[in-house]
Amino acid sequence: MASNRIEINLKYLILALTMVAFSCGPKKGIVTKKKQQKEKTETVEIVETEKTDKIEITEKEVEVKLPSSTASYIEMYAEIAKEEMSRYKIPASITLAQGILESASGKGRLAVEANNHFGIKCHGWTGAKIYHDDDRSQECFRKYREAKSSYEDHSKFLTERGRYADLFKLKPDDYKGWARGLKKAGYATDRKYPDKLIGLIERYKLYEYDQQVLGSKGETMKIVRVNSGTTIHIVSKGDTLYSLSKRYNTTVDAIKSMNNLSSNVLAVGQELKIPN
Repeated sequence: MASNRIEINLKYLILALTMVAFSCGPKKGIVTKKKQQKEKTETVEIVETEKTDKIEITEKEVEVKLPSSTASYIEMYAEIAKEEMSRYKIPASITLAQGILESASGKGRLAVEANNHFGIKCHGWTGAKIYHDDDRSQECFRKYREAKSSYEDHSKFLTERGRYADLFKLKPDDYKGWARGLKKAGYATDRKYPDKLIGLIERYKLYEYDQQVLGSKGETMKIVRVNSGTTIHIVSKGDTLYSLSKRYNTTVDAIKSMNNLSSNVLAVGQELKIPN
């Protein structure tokens, strides 16, 4: 009897130990699996968040490049137009009006995709090109790396072609004569082209930029080169340290340092040394 009882107790003990061993194994496995799944899910979420942030930044950079209106276009390119006037004697008002009209205030395809603000066609151009429907299908137009290059090429285009020579005999603030002369010389085929330019100039008072370059005496600003390292600029109405720094490809701090200026205030007629 005693031996039978001991055998029964041993069976129960073995059975109990076996149940405990099986119950511990699966629970540990389940915990490990849940932990692995959680770590995997967190890793995927981090990658997706970084990708979304990168896309948003790219979109913001594209939006900044386009002017929101004609007024913002003028603000963006007025200094460049004034600089071109001081160099080539083309009225800033005419340059800006043509830029507005030809580029649809910077929103036209040629301006957006080719930085071509004046609709200048290839005409022996050896640089980059873009093809666009104009008077004929898929005509060749010049393509530039930046808008400023388009403005510079526009000035050279007018000064280097004999058919526009008579325009430079006009007074530098005669925007009406320039508008009519451009049409007569064949810059555009639209018979209303002069009226459109004049309308833009008078609506947005673009003639004020001509006066800023010419100054109160109606003469182009005087620039005297002293030596190879220094330029003397005579301040005219509308000049600022910032506009001069852009015009001469230098910095505001460099101009202030060379002239011992403690503020950004300039006076008409003031002589400034410009570092090259």
